[in-house]
Amino acid sequence: MLLNTLLLALRSIQRNLMRSFLTILGIVIGVSAVITMVTLGNGATLAVQNQISGLGTNLLQVRPGQRMGPGTGGATAPSFSELDADAIATQIGGIAAVAPEARSSSTLVANGRNWTSSVIGSTNAWLDTGNWKLGDGRMFSDDELRAGAAVCLIGETVRRELFGTRPAIGEQLRVKQISCEVVGLLASKGQGAFGNDQDDLVLVPIKTLQRRITGNTRVNTLLVSMKEGSDADRLKASLAQLLRERRKLANTDEDNFNVLDTKQLADTLSGTTKVMTMLLGAVAAVSLLVGGIGIMNIMLVSVTERTREIGLRLAIGALEREVLLQFLIEAVVLAALGGLIGIVLATGASLALAAVMDVPYLFNPAVNLLSFLFSAGIGVLFGYFPARRAARMDPIDALRHE
Repeated sequence: MLLNTLLLALRSIQRNLMRSFLTILGIVIGVSAVITMVTLGNGATLAVQNQISGLGTNLLQVRPGQRMGPGTGGATAPSFSELDADAIATQIGGIAAVAPEARSSSTLVANGRNWTSSVIGSTNAWLDTGNWKLGDGRMFSDDELRAGAAVCLIGETVRRELFGTRPAIGEQLRVKQISCEVVGLLASKGQGAFGNDQDDLVLVPIKTLQRRITGNTRVNTLLVSMKEGSDADRLKASLAQLLRERRKLANTDEDNFNVLDTKQLADTLSGTTKVMTMLLGAVAAVSLLVGGIGIMNIMLVSVTERTREIGLRLAIGALEREVLLQFLIEAVVLAALGGLIGIVLATGASLALAAVMDVPYLFNPAVNLLSFLFSAGIGVLFGYFPARRAARMDPIDALRHE
């Protein structure tokens, strides 16, 4: 009986093919919108996590001032020094690497070209804290770090803008009044978590930056990389205590430095993108309800058009539940077809938009299956009333219907 009822439903849908397609259009749009929004949201969440992890593994960024952002008093708070970095590395357990970092912006000149970029002064540990790899060349030697030698490592963007297709290793690069030798090329990292170009930089020994470029010994940031499995809360507490002692803060004084945990930042941003994904998915799901109302409307029209057919079936012995099942299956088949078409469209749209937005495409079977089942459930919900109306018709009144 179920097979015969299904065949009757399919034949009824085939007789009004265009009307059936327009009926399921709302379901198609709803399913495709929900799946596309959730898929892109999950891809964006993963992209944010990957970009922040590119800042460094288990990384803590310590900066002067009570908190991050403009107007926070960071300019008046005392800066750090290389000795602070040495103290952290030797006195706190669970530390993988510590790097002092000072920054400046400067116009670079090489190969007859100019380019404005960030000049970073640090040590070889800076590469470890930021998960940087060498694409070519070498790191700084101990003698170069101690003497503040005129050597540098450059990012891929700087190499491309200043040297083009020419080899950069061994070439001279002028930064302000000094000319430094390019001894290494950093492997490309691409765009950062905040939209910045991570490859647009020049790395020099910190003493070179302080003595020859900025003219001061200020250290803007301490980069602290924790070992895997370290207790982050304990380590941050030890770090704060050590810095308070070194900065001679009394018990009643507030910290004049702040510690940013990139893992917490990643969790916060990931949580935000997940909430936005759920919100967009919920908004898109509203169109599924609109599609369900469309199915109910068309099924009511279909019941009215086929009143004599219903009366004839009831008159020759068809049970009420058989008539109800026929129309209910028609509604479910319509909604399920809309769900299948929506899944196909959503897959194509997600692949295309993920490529345009430069986020990974993550196929989620659970979301696709849930959307399909929800669309079929919409067919049951909004198809039941028309089906019950058809099943409860009086055969004599139905046969008299014109």
